[in-house]
Amino acid sequence: MRKEILDLLKKAGDTYISGEDIAEKLGVSRTAVWKHIKELRRAGYDIVSQAHSGYALKGAPDVLTPEELMPLLKDSLFGKNIIYHEETRSTNEDAKAAANDGAPDGTVVVTEFQGTGHGRLSRGWFCPKGEGVLFSVILRPTSFLPQEAPKCTLLAAVAVARAIRGLGIDVGIKWPNDILADGRKLVGILTEMSAEMERIHYIVIGTGINVNIDADEFSPEIQDTATSLSILAGHAIDRRALLAAILREMESLYAAVQREGFAPVFDAWRELSVTLGQEVRVLGVNETFEGTAADIDETGALLVDTPEGRRRVLAGDVSIRPKGWTGKRTN
Repeated sequence: MRKEILDLLKKAGDTYISGEDIAEKLGVSRTAVWKHIKELRRAGYDIVSQAHSGYALKGAPDVLTPEELMPLLKDSLFGKNIIYHEETRSTNEDAKAAANDGAPDGTVVVTEFQGTGHGRLSRGWFCPKGEGVLFSVILRPTSFLPQEAPKCTLLAAVAVARAIRGLGIDVGIKWPNDILADGRKLVGILTEMSAEMERIHYIVIGTGINVNIDADEFSPEIQDTATSLSILAGHAIDRRALLAAILREMESLYAAVQREGFAPVFDAWRELSVTLGQEVRVLGVNETFEGTAADIDETGALLVDTPEGRRRVLAGDVSIRPKGWTGKRTN
């Protein structure tokens, strides 16, 4: 009911709409309308009332609720089922629980704050409440096998990078899925899967983006390696519009993969890469070696040319830094 009332208020624009008209359109009592208006005000919506005129929406809170996102994702698979938590431990954990309960393909789980978020190689991810975009998407593909699921991480990286570039901010992808601007990290992506040998039950792609975070809000250990979109843009970013743009890009790529396979995703990834062609140091569990990042192969693994020959580097077991880097590992 809240969503329907908001839709009517938004359609009315600056024009007042009476409680009686709202009640008639929605088939409820005026008292029910009044109660929902009170709830919307408590949620942060600036709804003014005027005698003999009704209600008008003057402002909306900066929240990523279904009421705010669904109107931006009309006719979209990724806009049909949005699960919102003001705070949670992990959107990936919530998404996996929802998937196990039967949540459909394209379900989105979003939050304003998560307390135990983590990224690739189990590294922590922290973002102040209401200042980032933190979400997970449930995919239930039928066109590819479990061994191809890790490629969805590159798909997500391309989608996020394209949406951010749509804001006029120049970003690139550091292999396999970190989004960087001026060498500093903006985004973390973590892909998880439930599957059998020949069948994917579901894939969950979790994404965390530094959006409206001030420089002094980053912890000292990452102030030199992290940044936010608002710092780069010089102004606050509309988180709702950004998330909607990412989901549209992700849905478009997901549909293309279902039709054509991952080749178009890999081509797009190569165009956005800030790793290929660079001298890199590969930090493995048991060894470290240097070389030139030459390409990715058909699995998404990084191909590094070394004096001893070409080496294949798998996602998840290494970190990549510019050659000559000697500092500590960060996000």
